[in-house]
Amino acid sequence: MLRCTKRAFDIIISSLLLVLLAPLLVGLAVGVKLSSRGPALYKWKVVGLGGRPFTGYKFRSMHSDADLKKRQLESLNEMQGPVFKLRNDPRITTFGAWLRRYSLDELPQLYNVLKGDMSLVGPRPPLVTEYQRFTDFHKLKLMVKPGITCLWQVNGRNSISNFDDWVRLDLEYIHTWSLRLDFRILLKTFAVVLAGTGR
Repeated sequence: MLRCTKRAFDIIISSLLLVLLAPLLVGLAVGVKLSSRGPALYKWKVVGLGGRPFTGYKFRSMHSDADLKKRQLESLNEMQGPVFKLRNDPRITTFGAWLRRYSLDELPQLYNVLKGDMSLVGPRPPLVTEYQRFTDFHKLKLMVKPGITCLWQVNGRNSISNFDDWVRLDLEYIHTWSLRLDFRILLKTFAVVLAGTGR
């Protein structure tokens, strides 16, 4: 029953936000197109509940050849584990850095929530290439539907450098999940977005 309530909440909020934020979404898409070459949306191949792959959507915050350049930067990875994270990533555009600062690049994922691939709150979905390097421990984070925001987003997003610690936060969320916890995370996410501490 609670899971059905969570899904109903996801549908209502994501559809409402997509309508209310439509002018902003159009404006951001235009901003991405004008600021650098390439499509406004970035289609990323990720893995969801139970290891099922799907296509996620974000506003493109990097140069269009970012995926090709990733291999050249892997030696600079600041995250221990299968996930790549680089604080001053040279692939990020100027406009993209601003989008990331306020997490505006994440807004198109509301469509993934409406489709049912994602939830508003849940562990962040890994890239297919990252999932291929997951241990059995890492795969435990896929016991639930992935989300736009999670405990990692609001508790140490920019300070956690070990993927195992990230997964532990995801498992803490999974094992203590409640609708109240989702609301708390959403409120904290809103505060983080306003503070502009994203990267």
